[in-house]
Amino acid sequence: MKPRTFSLYVTMIAVLAMAIACKQTKEDTKGQETEIEIDPSETVREKITLEKLQYSPVYADAALVLENPSGDEIASTGETDFNFNVENYELGAQTDGPNAELLANSGQGQHIHFILNNEPYSAHYESTFSKEIPSGVHHLVAFLSRSYHESVKNENSVVVRKLKVGENVTDTRGLDMDAPTLIYSRPKGEYSGKDTENLLLDFFVINTTLSEDGHKVRVTVNDDQFMITEWAPHILKGLPMGEVTIQLELLDAGGNPVPGPFNNVTRVVNLKE
Repeated sequence: MKPRTFSLYVTMIAVLAMAIACKQTKEDTKGQETEIEIDPSETVREKITLEKLQYSPVYADAALVLENPSGDEIASTGETDFNFNVENYELGAQTDGPNAELLANSGQGQHIHFILNNEPYSAHYESTFSKEIPSGVHHLVAFLSRSYHESVKNENSVVVRKLKVGENVTDTRGLDMDAPTLIYSRPKGEYSGKDTENLLLDFFVINTTLSEDGHKVRVTVNDDQFMITEWAPHILKGLPMGEVTIQLELLDAGGNPVPGPFNNVTRVVNLKE
């Protein structure tokens, strides 16, 4: 074998030996195998994403009107009868389109989301129902919802009312009914099976609009943050099983929190296999 060929051969053997050695288990100074531990925090997880929801019927002519109580004051506490008038919208019907299969969908159909003081909503599939309303001054928001819980967003699909319930009550929240206000709707509660794949993120904004150079909503999901500059429903994907913490904040054009009792809200939902 020629000297140059032999030298090249030796070099190739050396490189191959080094590659094999790199694949072998590390040994300590005593020749014993050293176990390599994997930090669970370094394991790869699915990325959480936020995408705009599309293809929902608009219902531009749908309207919701609160007929009873007719005023802002309710003399007695306890069970209060609410009677809504619904126009150009059918409660109890299934919403058309592909999103009923994509998202958690109510088998009872379209309904009203009834929200008091930005607490979790109650769903009502008929226009007349009773609610237990405690004494005090309360911020009521009610709006039409599709069967998969997406709010109908137009100026007539929502009722906003400041309710004074009981006698000699004071406004401890300092409610300004003309101020920019963020109302949380979805996600809510517990999800399992296929429903964990796509979670609807939806909210109502009152007395403002969202834009890139105006008010925005910052969404924090566990440790991931997103910024929403358009008032539209979104889908959360890639969420881990177990408890998921979701925070919504209404921000001004400079990224500062907008004052208001409801403009920073945190909810926890639970995802199960």
